[in-house]
Amino acid sequence: MMNQLLKTALLAVALVGTTSHSLLAQEEFDDEESKKVVPIDKRYQTEVNALVKLPAVQAAFKRFAELEPQTKKTLITLTEIPAPPFKEEARAKAYAAMLKEAGADSVWIDEVNNVLAKKKGRSGQKTVVVEAHLDTVFPAGTDVTVKQKGDTLYAPGIGDDTRGLTAVMTVLAGMKHANIQTDADVLFIGAVGEEGLGDLRGVKHLFRPGGPKIDSYIAVDGLGISNITHRSLGSHRYRITFKGPGGHSYGAFGIANPHGALGKAIYYFTVDADKFTRQGIKTTYNVGVIGGGTSVNAIPFESRMEVDMRSESPERLKTIDAMLQAAVQRALKEENAMKRRGPDLTVEVKLVGDRPSGRTEATTPLVQRAMAVTKYLQAEPKLSASSTNANTPIANGVPAITIGSGGTGGGAHSLNEWWLNDKGVLGMERILLLLLTEAGVAR
Repeated sequence: MMNQLLKTALLAVALVGTTSHSLLAQEEFDDEESKKVVPIDKRYQTEVNALVKLPAVQAAFKRFAELEPQTKKTLITLTEIPAPPFKEEARAKAYAAMLKEAGADSVWIDEVNNVLAKKKGRSGQKTVVVEAHLDTVFPAGTDVTVKQKGDTLYAPGIGDDTRGLTAVMTVLAGMKHANIQTDADVLFIGAVGEEGLGDLRGVKHLFRPGGPKIDSYIAVDGLGISNITHRSLGSHRYRITFKGPGGHSYGAFGIANPHGALGKAIYYFTVDADKFTRQGIKTTYNVGVIGGGTSVNAIPFESRMEVDMRSESPERLKTIDAMLQAAVQRALKEENAMKRRGPDLTVEVKLVGDRPSGRTEATTPLVQRAMAVTKYLQAEPKLSASSTNANTPIANGVPAITIGSGGTGGGAHSLNEWWLNDKGVLGMERILLLLLTEAGVAR
């Protein structure tokens, strides 16, 4: 029976995988709601059409084109400054200097190494954020040297999200050159901790009690000029470790085996989760990492796994989380009941990731404006759900979306990541237009 449970558990691990957070992975777009056609209110299209006729806006567009060679150099420079998880300090310092040179009124680095650059508005009654994330998924020691083949740039992290940082900074430089003043204050931000176990810590810090006032939030992550992420894909991530005394496979035979408990936990969880996720709002689960043990002839002293669960629905995420907890406790109880001698196993269940779910409705001004701007640039707006830095403001009741930075690319989260400047300047134009519709142009 035990062998069959383990075999089934391992098969479940292989079959039930879902994508980890990536450069707004396509798998996260393919749901029924994303396929719905959402009309654009004509007043927002009228707003955008009037905005692009302003001489200052046209001057900024021209400046974006003129800055293309410098923008490329900046992209390469930032990409080659490593920013592994929880070690973004060097890149933060470099980015802060770049934002200051680009024309920010004030620049500072906060307690967690977020970079904030403020451009004061005329009234300052509202604050709009434009943000990209500083961190990459790659560990310290990864070769991040940029290589060019033809017009294509290759390097880990060049698209996700170093291109976003570069685009945000170029928008600031274009506004400074064209002498565009907004009515609202604008914060241009490079945030830490977006990837993986960073768990959105940079943006969570921004929204701490006593943090800066934020009324509207535009995250820049991903490429192209079509996508608009307005629904936040929440996730719970756990590291679960079963622990026992361990011992010789023959001499200590009969003591409780942590691997046995882990196998049972995976099996019971995936059976229940499979039934639950076959209907209703899309909810996913994945046992992504398992480990433990020292030798084939040693009963392990610990067995561990890392589990990821995702859903747009807070209620469904809570339900599947409860299924995991129940499976772990059932497995612990059954494995301890099987032992012939020695102490009971224990289990440590540690929450290592908690990303909130939610949405900015498609009818809100921010989403409607993003759609109108996208249409103006002759692209087709694509509304989607994903896990991005917009999750946190959405959960705090602040209108927020994530849009791309322009250009094309691929291989996100791989050593062969690439970016191509295919009409990349449109990414900056889109960010600027959306920012100005939200922040208002001081007349």
